[in-house]
Amino acid sequence: MIVRFPVVDLEGRCLLSAGSRLDSETLQALSSSSPPEIRRGAPITIGDYGSVRRDLLGFLKEPPYRIIFDEGSIRFLMGAVMDGCRFPLPVLRSLGYFKINDSYTYRHILLVFALSSILGKELLEDDRDWIPEAMAGHMHDIGKVSVPVPILQKTCPLIPRERAYLEHHTVAGFVLLCHYLGDGKHLAARVARDHHERRNGTGYPRGILLEDRLVEIVAACDIYDALISQRPYRDAPYENRSALEELTHMARRGELSWEVVRILVAYNRTPRPPFQECTVSTERRGKVPKHNLYGVVAEEDEPEEDT
Repeated sequence: MIVRFPVVDLEGRCLLSAGSRLDSETLQALSSSSPPEIRRGAPITIGDYGSVRRDLLGFLKEPPYRIIFDEGSIRFLMGAVMDGCRFPLPVLRSLGYFKINDSYTYRHILLVFALSSILGKELLEDDRDWIPEAMAGHMHDIGKVSVPVPILQKTCPLIPRERAYLEHHTVAGFVLLCHYLGDGKHLAARVARDHHERRNGTGYPRGILLEDRLVEIVAACDIYDALISQRPYRDAPYENRSALEELTHMARRGELSWEVVRILVAYNRTPRPPFQECTVSTERRGKVPKHNLYGVVAEEDEPEEDT
């Protein structure tokens, strides 16, 4: 892959300049150049960082998450998952960055983390200790620290360069986590890079066939929360039914697996059926919000502003 835009860390240091090639030599240099405070410091659990635990509990009280998360799911999330996920402090500092600069992304990251946790428990539970690696959802958008905030919060259609910059967050996240975690093969780095890939190869940044179930779970949760949340580029969020119908049609197009979509539907039903027995309708009956500019790109570049 080619790095199209500079990748900067939270301190403003440029890790890779535009035009850099992500080859094995570059990745090795990134992995071995972690700052001394990372190499010396003990990793911290996500639940012990700032107000994350309290904030997430508050978000889970809002619909539809208050239906999705019962008391057992919340206990599992707040205990085994949050206490089992340990990461270097600079990685967790990205949460503080988003809380201050882009509150939507902060909320979104935590909810994708929570939702992918309980889906992972259902779909991946076996004899392995998978929690510390599998729940990398809270780092899937870390690359957005390299995207100018005005682009993240723009309410009108993006111009092509801005759209490319936004999509660049996948590559930037991969670079940042290779650097911070010292391992380009770490699941969290793969999730950051590949959570916009699709099973039929229609995603980005590489257009590969998404075959990693762990990454796909985060990808589906990312789409679901983005649809049901307030965003700057549309007047209102999707109704919950419409969001689930959109995911269903993505499964029909081969972009997501039916199993992952089925479990999201099951968790939205009361009483909750076993997801293996959940029947998913392909009929569209929900309402899609008006004036939705997601994916809309202005035909011509406007004069570039300093970002």
